[in-house]
Formats: sequence, structure tokens, C-alpha cells
Amino acid sequence: MSLGKTWILPAIVAAIAAAMVAALGATITDLGPWYQSLEKPAWNPPDVLFPVGWTIIFALNTAAIVSAWRAAPTPKVSDTIIGLFALNAFLNITWSMIFFRIQRPDWAFIEVLLLWLSILALIAYCGRYSRAAALLFLPYLAWVSFAAALNWAVVDLNGPFG
Repeated sequence: MSLGKTWILPAIVAAIAAAMVAALGATITDLGPWYQSLEKPAWNPPDVLFPVGWTIIFALNTAAIVSAWRAAPTPKVSDTIIGLFALNAFLNITWSMIFFRIQRPDWAFIEVLLLWLSILALIAYCGRYSRAAALLFLPYLAWVSFAAALNWAVVDLNGPFG
């Protein structure tokens, strides 16, 4: 099997999956009156930076998943990598749903901790097979760590919710 055939299909599938997660997250994210009325910390970045940051993160995640999938020694390992990625995608979308649609930053903070743990799981598991994958996930971990701190600040400045 040629090199092209061993990476092109996983790359296409991973890119489509990442694009779908990004599109769904963007659709759920509502920066309307409710969000604008929230008090945010002084270190809150401009709203325009978030789509740029997420685009970079999803591109790196796509490369990480392809790297890990290609390095997987067995179908069981490949399936586990895909399962961890799917769980992470679900948690990513769920955070946006809880924060922006349900308008519960307090609940979203609890959920973002699960998202953060799922990134650690991706780093630890994928890193067994691909050091590159583990390294490519590190900006995602940093980004979600920052997002969690920002989420907590919103809760602290605006709570209680409900």
C-alpha cells in the first residue's frame, strides 16, 4: 500500500469530523444579548479571537488524530483512538450547548472539567503510539485550560445562575 493510501482517507475523515464539530459548535454559540450582558474579566480576549483560535485547534486536532490513527498497531487501538476523539467532540459541543443555549455557565464549568480530562486522555493514550499526536494536542489543552479559567471568572462575576 502506498503512503498516499495510508493517510489520505483518515485525513479526509478526520477533517470532515473536525469541520462538523466546529460548525455545530459555531451554530450553537450565540454571542447575542445574553452573552454580551455578562460581566467578563479584564483579561477576556476580543470575541473575534475565538473563531481563529478554534480553527487552529481543530486543524491541530485533525493532524493529531491522523498521526495517532496511522501509528495504531491494532484495530482495537484505532477504535479506541476514534472513540476518545468522538467523546471529546461530544464534550466540546456539549459545553457550548450548556454555556450558550441553556445559559448556565455554572454547569458549563463542571462540564469543561470533563472536556479537559478527555483531552488529557487523548494525550496519554495517543501519545503511547504517536509522540507527534500528543504534542499536537497540547495547544488544545492550553486553550481549554484558558477557557475553563474564563468560564470560572464569568461564573464568579455573574452568578448565581438559574
